[in-house]
Amino acid sequence: MELIIFIFIIGSVVLVFWSFLFAQPSSLLRLPKETTDIKFQKPKFDFSILFPTAGLLDKTGIGATLKKSLDTAHINLSAGAFFNIKILGCIFMIFLIVTLTGKADPIIIIIALGLGYLGPDFYVGQKVKKRKLAIARRLPETVDLLGLCIEAGLDFVNAVKWVIDRTPHTPMTEELAFVVEEIKWGKPRIQALKDMSHRLEIPEMTSFVQTIIQAERMGTPVSEAFAILSEDARGQRFHRGERIALQAPIKILLPLIFFIMPVIGIIVGGPILLTFMQGGLTGFMNK
Repeated sequence: MELIIFIFIIGSVVLVFWSFLFAQPSSLLRLPKETTDIKFQKPKFDFSILFPTAGLLDKTGIGATLKKSLDTAHINLSAGAFFNIKILGCIFMIFLIVTLTGKADPIIIIIALGLGYLGPDFYVGQKVKKRKLAIARRLPETVDLLGLCIEAGLDFVNAVKWVIDRTPHTPMTEELAFVVEEIKWGKPRIQALKDMSHRLEIPEMTSFVQTIIQAERMGTPVSEAFAILSEDARGQRFHRGERIALQAPIKILLPLIFFIMPVIGIIVGGPILLTFMQGGLTGFMNK
């Protein structure tokens, strides 16, 4: 009974810790339609003050990698704060596993360190993957709307503002809003688009940025380039769906072997086995 109570207490602490760290709203808030200014939320707690790891991250280059992943996932934490969360995760996992097992085995401690260190990375990686997929799905429709706005007489920045204000709030509109805000801060439009492409590393977004750059340098109409780009993006989205569909039989093979086939075997062969065990070979042959 005491062990069950202890497990519930540890689970409650884990849930509170998880919600405190990661259950934050997006760092980009949707503002009224009259403006596209971006308001960045302050972190609930600055974890970078716990351990002085900023210098180590800068020297090893880990900080730049972590910062890029956090920016792509839109998690409002610095690289140092995120690394300190990983350290806290290692300490917590060691305490939890050693407390539950009752022994400090080196192998158990290494496993706990791995879980605590890689857990936040797994969370960020899944969030980045989800955002990239959402952006790739919304890109064709966004390109169509931008092309229509430009054909109606708007310039690129005003067309982007119109799309941000008049379409549902998605990761795609968040990235466009960030680009518009960087342009307001004084960054050149082409550089802001290149930074977005480098931050996301999505083939469709890279083609989108290259199309805009090429159209501006060559003086060709952007609307025509957007029409071609929209068709290409839809084709890539269709092929991505085909690849996912082709992966389905392989993914279903594992649960089929370990979960479905044993049940079928028990249903079909269970009565035969019971009859054979109760009556022996003679009783089984008579039936």
